[in-house]
Amino acid sequence: MSVTSVDRARGCGLMDGRAQILARVPAWFWAAVIVGVLVVLQGNNLLTDTDTFWQIKVGGWILAQHAVPHVDIYSWTKAGAPWISSSWLSQLLFAAAYQLAGWPGVVALSALAIAAAFALLVRVLSSRISIAAAGVVAMVAFALAQHHLLARPHVLAMPVMVAWVSGLIAAADRRAAPSPWLLPLLALWANIHGSFLLGLGLVAPIGLDAVWNAPAPRHKILAFKWALFGIGALIASCATPYGWDTLFAARKILDLGGVLALISEWGPVSFAQVSTFEVCLLLAIAAVLYFGVMLPPTRILLALGLLHMALSHDRHIEVFALLLPLVLLTPLAEKFGWPSDAAPAARSVATVTAVVAAVLLIIGVAALRPIRLAADEQFQPAIAALRAQNVTRVFNEDALGGYMIWKDMAPFIDGRSELYGEQFGLDYFNAVSLQDPNVLFRILDENKIEATLLLQSTPAAQLLDRLDGWHRVFANDWAVVHVRAVK
Repeated sequence: MSVTSVDRARGCGLMDGRAQILARVPAWFWAAVIVGVLVVLQGNNLLTDTDTFWQIKVGGWILAQHAVPHVDIYSWTKAGAPWISSSWLSQLLFAAAYQLAGWPGVVALSALAIAAAFALLVRVLSSRISIAAAGVVAMVAFALAQHHLLARPHVLAMPVMVAWVSGLIAAADRRAAPSPWLLPLLALWANIHGSFLLGLGLVAPIGLDAVWNAPAPRHKILAFKWALFGIGALIASCATPYGWDTLFAARKILDLGGVLALISEWGPVSFAQVSTFEVCLLLAIAAVLYFGVMLPPTRILLALGLLHMALSHDRHIEVFALLLPLVLLTPLAEKFGWPSDAAPAARSVATVTAVVAAVLLIIGVAALRPIRLAADEQFQPAIAALRAQNVTRVFNEDALGGYMIWKDMAPFIDGRSELYGEQFGLDYFNAVSLQDPNVLFRILDENKIEATLLLQSTPAAQLLDRLDGWHRVFANDWAVVHVRAVK
């Protein structure tokens, strides 16, 4: 054999060795890295919601005071009113990340949570279907969730949600009761975000699925075990600094009535324009019709429940995207006999190594990626103009309330809708949209408003340009400030 042939043989051996090493790397690792890096590369998009600012501000207060809030200390309209934060742990983590590494730290924390959610999804899916199929499902889920991937508490809850629901579904697939070791997950979820109510609410329908499909002699004992687990889940939901009040605080958001429909992310899905969600939904319906898919009644109930949530509230599309594959995984895998590429369980050392490598890679990319905070460019000049007027009673756009809190300026309203309540919120929306101009005049007079901070496109801002006694003192492409003339 010539020298060239030996070199080629060695090269092929080396390449085969590398391929074998890459093949042994779990699919969830690649999912975590790809999703995490993609999110970091879009890091500026994570910071486009001004609610992020007040979330960090509250977290900073928690870190400084070593306590959680029980009353509002930020607005001037509800100062001292009862208010508790069902996302206190997320706020603390965001504040700690910001204090440690600034905005790249906030982006890295969000990206790690999102990456963990999709890594868990791929790990569960690849246990029953091929890695390629699991990857496709994860890609579709990521595309559907994309519009709501923001540096806010709900993204920190995403991996906990996936782990909790996959644990419940796995128990139902075994026709068994869930392990009590799942309960700490729900307790963690209850401290991270108010969406833990979904996790609590899913215990009953998934338990029904387990009992429905179990042999008849086991129905009673299995129902009893799931009921016992449900009681444990209810108790775990209250393992927060607020105790039982956590349940009522999270429920307040859902009791806002007509206000929810006026908040974009809580509004129903619109099909006026073609969207990724519509395309995926139509393709799914076409697949069901073409392949004649039949599911157990209880899984149909779960699937329709998730679809109803997604259609009712835009913010629940990512819940639908992440949880529907878990609900349908086993019935579809059994029906079509889909093969699985699942490798034997990795040793703990290898798993820890993969986790650490993924975390370090995502953090490293976040540290190198420059952050351009659009809110500072758009709204900081308006805040400066307000400060120059020496005013305190400012009527503001709700979308700008979080940024005002960040800048230590008390807002009229902000993103904490549960604090302000339904009637306050409806009055605000009627005022800024001029659905009833008299409501705007009443708010300005009854609250002795000294200045307004509104978006350029807001109808109320355009009316103030023509209203006697009000003067525009600042405007740019995004915000406009009006001040009441001194009598």
